[in-house]
Amino acid sequence: MIQIEDLSKTFTLHNQGCAVIEVMKGAHLSVAAGECVALTGASGSGKSTLMRMIYGNYLAASGSIHIGDVDITQADPREILRLRRETLGYVSQFLRVVPRVPTLDVVAEPLLAVGRDEEEACDIARDLLRKLNIPETLWGLSPTTFSGGEQQRVNIARGFAYSYPALLLDEPTASLDARNREVVMELIEQAKSRGAAIVGIFHDEAARDRVCDRLVDVTSFSPVS
Repeated sequence: MIQIEDLSKTFTLHNQGCAVIEVMKGAHLSVAAGECVALTGASGSGKSTLMRMIYGNYLAASGSIHIGDVDITQADPREILRLRRETLGYVSQFLRVVPRVPTLDVVAEPLLAVGRDEEEACDIARDLLRKLNIPETLWGLSPTTFSGGEQQRVNIARGFAYSYPALLLDEPTASLDARNREVVMELIEQAKSRGAAIVGIFHDEAARDRVCDRLVDVTSFSPVS
């Protein structure tokens, strides 16, 4: 489902005379349907860079990133947006939403975007918000007013509302209490069981050991490794 071949990444440092720095070279990664792969390596080794490249936020210098039949490195912006809407989900560490949109609508939006019935989408959103212990009294408020932990749980609910065939998870259990951490673990396990291909960053070693099938050390993709 996710296939990365000979991927390289450079950054241009304009404050240093447009110096070009190579940060990744020859990366290879294959993730099958129903498999969860954890990216590992020290801070700054390129885990987040690789995730952003898979999602299409960073341009590749060379190589390919196939999500199903689409090569992210060659796709035009509309194709990438369609892929994000229908195929590739991303649960980041931080909630980024339009201000003043109610929480229930924020969580239901990915379902509405693919044409699901509004009542059905809201029912799924309500169920996830309950599971993640977001009080019903908050559902009509914008999540931008919530605490950090509440925002993270809304972000998780939004990311799991639609059954994406591929998922990127950036520290999905960070700062969660035991009760909500268990809910997230179950959501990941359910996504795997329905065949989602998952790439994640997990500093929570117990969570990583529970849901991940393989570990990939991105340090091996460093040009100076």
